[in-house]
Amino acid sequence: MPLTSDINVNATRFDRKLTDKKTEEFNEKLIKIWKDGPRWYEVGAAAYRKLRWEGKTPLPKPIVLPEGVNGTIPSRDPGRNITYRVFQPASGKPKGIHLHIHGGGWVLQSEAYQDPYLKYMADHFDCTVFSVGYRLAPEDPWPAGAEDCYDAAEWLIKNGKEKFGAELMFTGGESAGGHLAALVAFYLYDKVPSFAFKGLLLHFGCFDLSGFLPMVEHHEKALVIDYDVMAKYIEALLPNTTIEQRRDPSISPFFADIRGKKLPPALFTCGSEDPLLDDTVFMGAKWQAWGNEAIIKIYNGAPHGYIGNAPGTIDAVQQGLDDTVAFVTERIPA
Repeated sequence: MPLTSDINVNATRFDRKLTDKKTEEFNEKLIKIWKDGPRWYEVGAAAYRKLRWEGKTPLPKPIVLPEGVNGTIPSRDPGRNITYRVFQPASGKPKGIHLHIHGGGWVLQSEAYQDPYLKYMADHFDCTVFSVGYRLAPEDPWPAGAEDCYDAAEWLIKNGKEKFGAELMFTGGESAGGHLAALVAFYLYDKVPSFAFKGLLLHFGCFDLSGFLPMVEHHEKALVIDYDVMAKYIEALLPNTTIEQRRDPSISPFFADIRGKKLPPALFTCGSEDPLLDDTVFMGAKWQAWGNEAIIKIYNGAPHGYIGNAPGTIDAVQQGLDDTVAFVTERIPA
């Protein structure tokens, strides 16, 4: 009998020759759009956020939905509150709460930039979706944003049932949000051992902030993000830090020792044309290696941020949404 591998990968999900024409054409348009637009560090974070909100960057103007409700919760700092934006499911009877953590390189966007996506999750998960407005760099560098996410999670554990009629069950996010969601899970594992998430939604997260995993340097397409953009994000978030300091597990969850830990089930998703591909593949495999449930879904040809595009833009968008809905609904208690 031939020798078989203990770890198996579906190589067709990574093969560029198998990328469909629609996705290739979408990527080429994205490359051109991003090439023509300013980079955030060229105009400054605050100015770029304003341009983004006004629709004056390569991305379209955010859509604001009337169903979204804004609010605040207390932070660990006396006299300072944390903002949030919440969507309730169309059914009006949430089965749980999903703590959503937005992306944007720890520098850009806010809880107000993704209304259609948040509403989609609320309606299809049949959950309250609570998107936390954590502090951003460079104005508030590490660990300010992470602490806001920790505070939001602890507040939802204590107050979610009374405030929203359901209990905290899930957390997750995209890119920087995926990174922060993983850290929230590790934080609560130690801080609130009586609590356990039903699942984590970790979309194209950056799990090694020390010097980046190889694909960030190897990815030759300037497709949404590249090495220079990532380096500037880290510079803003973690100024004057060394690679060794950034390898602390409280910063880079890839370096956490998870041996013997019972971690929540996790859905890891990423496009094969994302510089953070290695982060998803390696972190998902590590999750599995120590006996935890991880589902790793790779969408051939999809770029960074794929799931934030309108359904139908490329096939990966709806595939990713469908996979996310299936993951959540399978884990909500009957």
